[in-house]
Amino acid sequence: MSSSTSLLIRRARIILPDGEFMIGDVLTRDRFIVEVAPEIFTDQTAIREIDAEGLILLPGVIDPQVHFREPGLEHKEDLFTATCACAKGGVTSFLEMPNTRPLTTTQQALDDKLQRAQNKCLVNYGFFIGATAEILPDLLLANPTPGIKIFMGSMHGQLLVDQQEVLEAIFAKGKRLIAVHAEDQARINQRRQEFAGIHDVAVHSQIQDNQAALLATQQVLKLSEKYQRRLHILHMSTAEEAELLRQHKPSWVTAEVTPQHLFLNTSAYEKIGTLAQMNPPLRSPHDNEVLWQALHDGVIDFIATDHAPHTLEEKAQPYPNSPSGMPGVETSLPLMLTATAQGRCSVAQVVNWMSTAVAKAYGIPNKGAIAPGYDADLVLVDLQTYRPVLREEILSKCGWSPFEGWNLTGWPAYTIVGGEIVYEKGKLHTQVRGQALTFT
Repeated sequence: MSSSTSLLIRRARIILPDGEFMIGDVLTRDRFIVEVAPEIFTDQTAIREIDAEGLILLPGVIDPQVHFREPGLEHKEDLFTATCACAKGGVTSFLEMPNTRPLTTTQQALDDKLQRAQNKCLVNYGFFIGATAEILPDLLLANPTPGIKIFMGSMHGQLLVDQQEVLEAIFAKGKRLIAVHAEDQARINQRRQEFAGIHDVAVHSQIQDNQAALLATQQVLKLSEKYQRRLHILHMSTAEEAELLRQHKPSWVTAEVTPQHLFLNTSAYEKIGTLAQMNPPLRSPHDNEVLWQALHDGVIDFIATDHAPHTLEEKAQPYPNSPSGMPGVETSLPLMLTATAQGRCSVAQVVNWMSTAVAKAYGIPNKGAIAPGYDADLVLVDLQTYRPVLREEILSKCGWSPFEGWNLTGWPAYTIVGGEIVYEKGKLHTQVRGQALTFT
């Protein structure tokens, strides 16, 4: 289907920008939505129609934190396999992190990723620039990028930025959004010594404990206020951080949570072992509940997966040699829509948390709503049918999911990127290509 043809979606249950539903049609042309109406009549030729009766039409998911491993770590994942998984999961855009090989710390490395994505990505793409202690000039100059990524902890090598004077220098210069992995490396180092020699993976949540997260979040919040600098707190995981932001959250600060930190807790170590290991770690059931409430109350603004795949062979190594991270782009939307079926949230809230609020926070124009003039990035989901997460159906190259066996609804029937059908009832259209995202 070329970009000059049109797509007409008929009889869908459409979620409108105000959160209300309408049964009707949507017409797209040249990558954009051109009409939304109860019924659309057209004599246009070369038009593809989808009969969407019984399906719900949502804006495509924007996943604002993923690790797609290319270049340098393609044995775990690459941009093609990752975006196949995105298409299956209803993710039509992503923002990817800089811890690839080489690191994304220069315009040259950013350009290389953009070129790879243009050739390989089935969905839309953006790439963070990584901060280092050197504070390279491209930290301020590289474009296009959604912002600067700082790893305060759970990192080694050049991307670890845990010294106060370096953090001050980064926050003091420029206006670019700063997204922070907030864990206190000094506390993690100390706790590693205290728990040395223990190979039970459950100790991971004690080593990188709630206090390690809280200390780092307190530190960057102070810097953000001092310099009035736009701050985003990545994968918030603790009740203490949520309470900190509930008491004091400047208007220019946003925060996200992962489905893992909403749906999984430390009990998962007994069930799936090192497959439950991630940074920041899984927390207690109490943390789950407080994070859910913070999401409902707007203390946490949106959802990201932190999709960070490793091979099963790598994950099978005994702790602490097992790597942290898990895949998530295929299951995030069905997980959240299953929560709507359970009464934990509404479909309108899920759309806001997974699309609208992300586009707003990162200044991504024309995304996050179904209305004329918006990009035709859409997903049709089935909320009537439940299907389990099966390992053999995972499209991510790593070939596993921490949610294996979970019975979920809201699976995408169609995923549409720029008006082109990229996923259709189990079939991928791998010739479709997304576009580089822009940031205002």
